[in-house]
Amino acid sequence: MARPSFDLTPEAQADLADILLTIAEDSPRIAERIRLQLLEELRRLGRNPGVGHYREDLLSRRYRFWGFYRYVIVHAWQTKPVRIIAALHGARDLGALLGTRG
Repeated sequence: MARPSFDLTPEAQADLADILLTIAEDSPRIAERIRLQLLEELRRLGRNPGVGHYREDLLSRRYRFWGFYRYVIVHAWQTKPVRIIAALHGARDLGALLGTRG
């Protein structure tokens, strides 16, 4: 069995569920499409953990930030597998939300 290329923290799992449920309120079909695209994006991060950028104003350089549509995926890029710690809407107060995660 292949080793997973990424791991989700419980908080990241909840973030993703919230995102998809919010989208599904308007369109279940679009939510499913986004879910599949998001899964592929997370796999891509797992295969290429160095992608993204740092936000040292928010978290240490152990974490990288990657954009996906209007969302920001935050991952610990030096872990094996890559650890996804957050998936948040980019317009939210990332500092307040990430304060307890890093």
